[in-house]
Amino acid sequence: MIFDLSKPDPAPAAAPAPGRWRAAVAALMLLVAAAVVPAPAAAAKVFRLAFAGSENGFDPAQVSDVVSAALVGSLFDAPLTYDYLARPLKLKARATELPEVNADHTRFVFRVRPGQHFTDDPAFKGQRRELVAADFVYSIKRYYDPAVRSPTVFHYQNAGLLGLSELRQQAIDQKTPFDYDREVEGARALDRYTFELRTSRPAPRLPYVLATPALSGALAREVVHGSPARAMERPVGTGPFVLAEWKRRARIVFERNPQHDAVYDEQPAADDVEGRAIAQRLKGRRLPMVDRVVFSIIEESQPRWLAFLNDEHDLVVVPPDFSHLASPGGTLAPNLARQGVLQHRSPAPQTWYVYFGMANPLVGGYTPEQVALRRAIALAYNALREIELVRKGQMMPAQSVLPPLVSGYDPALKTEMGDHDPVRAKALLDLYGFVDRDGDGWRERPDGSPLRLEFTTEPSQLSRALQEVWRKSLDVIGIRVAFRTATWQENIKASRAGQLMMWSTGWSGALPDGGYFLDVLYGPNKGQANHARFDLPAFNALYERQRSLPDGPERDALIQQALRLSVAYMPVKASGHVIGLWLTHPRVVGYKPHPFIRDYWRFLDIEPGAGAP
Repeated sequence: MIFDLSKPDPAPAAAPAPGRWRAAVAALMLLVAAAVVPAPAAAAKVFRLAFAGSENGFDPAQVSDVVSAALVGSLFDAPLTYDYLARPLKLKARATELPEVNADHTRFVFRVRPGQHFTDDPAFKGQRRELVAADFVYSIKRYYDPAVRSPTVFHYQNAGLLGLSELRQQAIDQKTPFDYDREVEGARALDRYTFELRTSRPAPRLPYVLATPALSGALAREVVHGSPARAMERPVGTGPFVLAEWKRRARIVFERNPQHDAVYDEQPAADDVEGRAIAQRLKGRRLPMVDRVVFSIIEESQPRWLAFLNDEHDLVVVPPDFSHLASPGGTLAPNLARQGVLQHRSPAPQTWYVYFGMANPLVGGYTPEQVALRRAIALAYNALREIELVRKGQMMPAQSVLPPLVSGYDPALKTEMGDHDPVRAKALLDLYGFVDRDGDGWRERPDGSPLRLEFTTEPSQLSRALQEVWRKSLDVIGIRVAFRTATWQENIKASRAGQLMMWSTGWSGALPDGGYFLDVLYGPNKGQANHARFDLPAFNALYERQRSLPDGPERDALIQQALRLSVAYMPVKASGHVIGLWLTHPRVVGYKPHPFIRDYWRFLDIEPGAGAP
């Protein structure tokens, strides 16, 4: 019924009493108010996360650290990606269709999906800028530009893209700008939406590189204008998120990119109960499902853990020193279970190691006595104590640099890398003349000069705990060590320049390829992945043979030979491979650890009060 309040009731005899009339009017006013007042807007869905390390920037061609690589994955689209739920791992289309590949894996043709656009930027002069094939060609060429100084160009060099290394060398030799306009056979656009990559040798795992935004994310040339610094600070891509706020090494905020067009269509294995429940719940939803992602940089483990307990973050990579509180005996703690917190545990393709600078006169070199010194140090180190006391069981002993979940990994492999034998270490040192000559309790070099190691770490609680394990291990065999502390960013810069004697660091797999871990020991990668600057011709030859082979027994055998050589010369001492432990609050929907998708938040939803799918 509609009341016309501008006129008297036409039937006075039937009019309600004054009190009833006023009540009716009041009720009508409430109905009108309810009709004209808009419903409150839905609260923004915000995913909050803390990183243990700091970011370096947002240029795919210039970053190599795990944090920056994860962030880049949300800002730029790679041609391909992985199915988030599929196990075993499965590549799928992202910005392009799956490539056409010839029989010997030397020609790859990619077709870009039309209708994808970069986020707005003044460089586009008010026009919508579509992603095209030439953008991927330009972005791949940037890795070769000497001015960019890409630490990850080795991925493409190892594949042997035709003509690009020569173009790079020309710019170096002639001291001229890199010629982006010269067409080369290795990377060229065939039409507006099609580009091809050609290699000088079989490159069966090149598609993995094209599934990693930190290795193949597309940039627009007019935005970069040849300025690497600008690219690091001003990300303009086609990815699911845009950079909304950045306080360097403190806080980063991403917001949903309204132009990004993707839907949830992940395909778990038939026997994956958890994955199938997630897929059924989220299938067809537009990605990303969250409106904003807020990242905090919290390098110390205690405040990072407390922030999760205080409901300030939605997910936490459980710091090893708190794993016994989060998951005593491998079972989620009762107090967390009562809150609906979920536990996720899985091996991770990550290896922690200490490298020896092979160009350093104290610990480097390939002569028998220098090899003996490094092997003795490695034998003396008590990696099991690190696993127990520092990593709290969240690590498995390493027999080589190769972790689980990558091709070539052999769980039955047993090498000296996994041994802790200080008696044998002392015998090696004695045999090669590293003895205490002046009676002060510390060994000297064979020529009588001091033997004092310099070990580089970061100013964190974890690093301090590792220092103690190393100090005690080396005390047992009579070798002095001094610890040099600096920020991670300072250390990575010095390391790439070959200035460090020893550095405790790690290598996290970006690809499901065991060759990626051999990259840290391949001679031509010095100053890039190969921080130790190890350069052994026999190892390099094995590396080059395996990289052209498809995955299988023949390639695995070459990888194992290379690993045994690396153990014999000991340029790195690998202590263990990570066993990941993650916790999520119940409002996080859809999380499942993936070993190679680092920007997993693009697959998550936030539903306040929601439980597990």
